Amino acid sequence: MGLSICEPQQEVLAGLIERVTFHNADSGFCVLQVKARGQRDLVTIVGHAGLIGAGEWVTASGMWTNDRNYGLQFRANFLKSSAPSSTEGIRRYLASGMIRGIGPIYGGKLVAAFGDQVFDVIEQEPERLRQIEGIGPVRAQRIKEAWAEQKVVREIMVFLHSHGVGTARAVRIYKTYGSGAVAVMVENPYRLARDIRGIGFLTADRIAAKLGIDPQAPIRVRAGVAHALAEAMDGGHCGLPRDELLRTAQELLEVPPPLIEQAVEAELDSGAIVADALDGRDCLFLAGLYQAEQGIAERLRALLTAPLPWPAIDSARALAWVEKQTGMELAKGQRQAVATALRSKVCVITGGPGVGKTTVLNSLLRILSAKRVELQLCAPTGRAAKRMSETTGLPAQTIHRLLETDSQSGGFKRNADHPIEADLVVVDETSMVDVRLMYALVKALPEHAALILVGDVDQLPSVGPGQVLADLIDAATLPVVRLTEVFRQAARSAIVTAAHRINAGQLPELEPPAEVSDFYFVPGDDPETVVERLLEIVGRRIPRRFGFDPVRDIQVLCPMNRGGLGARALNVELQAALNPQGYPKVERYGSVFAPGDKVMQTENDYDREVYNGDLGLIRIVDPEAAEVSVDFEGRTHIYSFSELDALVPAYAVTIHKAQGSEYPVVVMPITTQHYPMLQRNLIYTGVTRARALLILVGQRKALAIAVKGRGQRRRWSRLRKLLAASGTSASL
Repeated sequence: MGLSICEPQQEVLAGLIERVTFHNADSGFCVLQVKARGQRDLVTIVGHAGLIGAGEWVTASGMWTNDRNYGLQFRANFLKSSAPSSTEGIRRYLASGMIRGIGPIYGGKLVAAFGDQVFDVIEQEPERLRQIEGIGPVRAQRIKEAWAEQKVVREIMVFLHSHGVGTARAVRIYKTYGSGAVAVMVENPYRLARDIRGIGFLTADRIAAKLGIDPQAPIRVRAGVAHALAEAMDGGHCGLPRDELLRTAQELLEVPPPLIEQAVEAELDSGAIVADALDGRDCLFLAGLYQAEQGIAERLRALLTAPLPWPAIDSARALAWVEKQTGMELAKGQRQAVATALRSKVCVITGGPGVGKTTVLNSLLRILSAKRVELQLCAPTGRAAKRMSETTGLPAQTIHRLLETDSQSGGFKRNADHPIEADLVVVDETSMVDVRLMYALVKALPEHAALILVGDVDQLPSVGPGQVLADLIDAATLPVVRLTEVFRQAARSAIVTAAHRINAGQLPELEPPAEVSDFYFVPGDDPETVVERLLEIVGRRIPRRFGFDPVRDIQVLCPMNRGGLGARALNVELQAALNPQGYPKVERYGSVFAPGDKVMQTENDYDREVYNGDLGLIRIVDPEAAEVSVDFEGRTHIYSFSELDALVPAYAVTIHKAQGSEYPVVVMPITTQHYPMLQRNLIYTGVTRARALLILVGQRKALAIAVKGRGQRRRWSRLRKLLAASGTSASL
């Protein structure tokens, strides 16, 4: 006699959502308190939903589980919610802030005025909303638009859920494609991966499978090839060797190799990718990046052959004059650097901390200003531009602002036809500049202008594709000034000494200093101890001993985002420790936001002129208007709750995100838990972000692993090769 194993019995629950305890709009995961039919007490339902709010009617299918930590729960594998129809449900729904412009107060007024006909009034007679005191034409229009958007989003969510996607990316899909979103997805679901941040190839592939698209269909295989190259771009590459691309695509798609070859040929024929040889290997490049690298090389060659924008300058006399003006005697290497820059149309100045890059630049700018040269100073980030302005005493701005971002096209208004108005453009923190941004910059330089690029080539390369600064130096084509002498005043800083030892592959001095220092190592053998000590150092020890503000002055930098000692987990701990009284709170996209919280922008916002990596402080959380007010260096911007996916808590950030910034105090955990990211240039970059105080917390072994092995993977980029063919340099 055979034995049969029965599947657990599925049940169906339906009821009114009393409270949304938790909702992560990225994954759709939610925890709901529901007054369910047939249940005396509130039921905890755990599942996934795109949009969900108190007052909605929910139907869930799943099974009961007894969670060890949270007790009896109903785990739903399917959730369907609908707009509430009862007066009480509508009141709860409106009070939840689900519709922008309506909170508890206006929700109560609307229900009192219109009863269960509220949604009909909003949709069909929005002018009647103005009968409510405090609702004028602007708020009434905003409410109408928010409700219309939610209806469309709900339709899209129903479609996505029915095709295996249960996330809250519906809002982004709607904003990208509008009311035609479903039609676009049916025609070519792979467009989602190309057009919408946060929806990758795998998600689009699941939708395609549900729609019945053949796994071997050319549309899928070509999308897979494009995805493999895009993934390489996210890793800093401009292309990949052909065999690596084919292997990656094969692992992703699981289709016969001839189909991938055909897809590659189709992409080549369409011009989406370009073939070229690099270091003896056949490589494939994304067309846009291929053209950008080509354009950088051609533009720099053209600049090098054009005359200087200023008359010939006697460098010996100029140096004597500037030393008299500043009262500062330049070292031999600094004098050579200024002289080289004065006679060069394009010049690179590189070196580590304490070697006098700022002194060289200030001397050079003072000389050229006296010659009435029109200067433009810029840097990749707002914080780097602000620091550049502080150290030079001259106005500086982001590269994006200098190029005048066009929010409509996503490009720049300054270009070859409408160039920058300058005789000299100086770029600081050039190691952060990727291929696309450098191409946009050199394209917008007028023919007569000179270009000076300043940066530390030993820091991390750009987050975006390419390794522009390293390629410019390695090509041995441009004049390159290498500053290596650490000056006496800088050498007294233990931070500077530690940075140079790390860069040379040597461990810094880790023993407790005999007297007050600007660098300390605090040992911690396990992750729990490291977290405990880090919280104590940031929250109490540094403020008490050195007087720094734990939120404004101290920045925790992490080698990676994930894990118990990653930026995400530490943000939760630091937020609870440093801003426990922040109220009111709003939870969106897996993060909690409250007044007093430090946050970081995670994408370029050209309309607000707030860019990826900019730090801000939340001033106001307004549940009534469903808005958050954020102060970025004195400029206040308003974010709706639905836009909070552009912000993350920033008590702790990754070292990559900190590039181009300096902080009064840096606290950096480093353990073997960070092993995948333990690279010398990563730790060196983190250490050099500290201006007044640096504290490393963790394991000597982990620091030794990072310092001893460079570990930096090569990037597939053609810029060095393109430049190397054009001449010889005047390196110092």
